[in-house]
Amino acid sequence: MHLANLSFGELEQLAPEDWLAPGVAKVGPTSIGSGEYFPERTLARWLESQHLPPVVYAFPTVGVRPLRDAYRELVRHLDIDAIVLVDGGTDILMRGDESGIGTPEEDMASLAAVAGIEGVERVVVCLGFGIDAYHGVCHAHVLENLAALDRAGGYLGALSIPSDSVEARSYLDAVAHARAETPGRTSIVNGQIAAALRGEFGNVAVSDEIAGSELFVNSLMCVYFAVDLAVLAASVHYLDCLADTETGFDVHVVIDRFRNAVTRRARRAIPH
Repeated sequence: MHLANLSFGELEQLAPEDWLAPGVAKVGPTSIGSGEYFPERTLARWLESQHLPPVVYAFPTVGVRPLRDAYRELVRHLDIDAIVLVDGGTDILMRGDESGIGTPEEDMASLAAVAGIEGVERVVVCLGFGIDAYHGVCHAHVLENLAALDRAGGYLGALSIPSDSVEARSYLDAVAHARAETPGRTSIVNGQIAAALRGEFGNVAVSDEIAGSELFVNSLMCVYFAVDLAVLAASVHYLDCLADTETGFDVHVVIDRFRNAVTRRARRAIPH
């Protein structure tokens, strides 16, 4: 297994020898980069502390065409036979016509890039149901979209991570390590999932950066929902329009243009 991330970090600071090819870098515990925020290096350091291979690959924030080329290079370099895209939250499941779609740029760039890669198994998993309410997602729409994916043969089921498992304990340790190494940039997503794994519930304070916002930490945040990537890609109404984008800004423009033209589904409550 190999780990890779579409990065928010300042990858231009990396040494030339860290780049496998244009658009994909190999980050380790000693890689040169920002001292304030470099999540790939932070994770590599935690992996090293656990005696695991301390490598995290990183893609710059770009458009779909160069990101797809970078994925192809990584598939070739590592002889990969499957790609699993992991979303912290569930906004990667948004089709585009929902009342709110969260923060879709990186998710949709990744989805469109991998949708164009043949010859490998491709799956999307989402962890953190409820987190994207902070960014305006209606979670009744998440469930509605999962039902539509099921009808299309693309819903692969769910997997719960028990809080007393080795995997959960390792995850909590990795989150604590990242918080200690990057105190000014704590992850809202990982903070809520970690709180849910600890059995916390409701409006839990997970980060000073969102103080004053009401959160709803709950046990469903510890469930992975899995879907077939190709079926999901076919459900996103504007995904084909992203194919030739070159930059992250291009991706944003395409999504914004689509959102301004589409009739949006009204928000609805999940009945209890």
